[in-house]
Amino acid sequence: MTARGAAIVLFGHGSRDPLWHKPIERVAERIRAASPGTPVACAWLELSQPDLPTAVDGLVAGGANAVQVLPMFLGVGRHAREDLPRLVEALRARHPGVAISLRPAVGEHEKLLEALVSIALE
Repeated sequence: MTARGAAIVLFGHGSRDPLWHKPIERVAERIRAASPGTPVACAWLELSQPDLPTAVDGLVAGGANAVQVLPMFLGVGRHAREDLPRLVEALRARHPGVAISLRPAVGEHEKLLEALVSIALE
């Protein structure tokens, strides 16, 4: 759960194919349904819009005083290890009054791993 005034950014790699975005957008829709007061946005590293700075700027302009960036990556490669932390540091400098946190990639979360095992064994 997020704190009052906190927003979530679901951050993915991005793709030129608009269908690629659908699963992450569906997660955003479900967050909105489960927690209507929690602002949520999708953002992409490349090939898609909005990018992370644009998404965070919009959430801050909408009143968010904290933003959690959740990497929607199953594996933690160079983008998650190097590129994303640099982007988040730049956003912290750009919005010094906003608590911007970078969460671990979803692929590192035990609940997701358990769900994947369950799906594989169906």
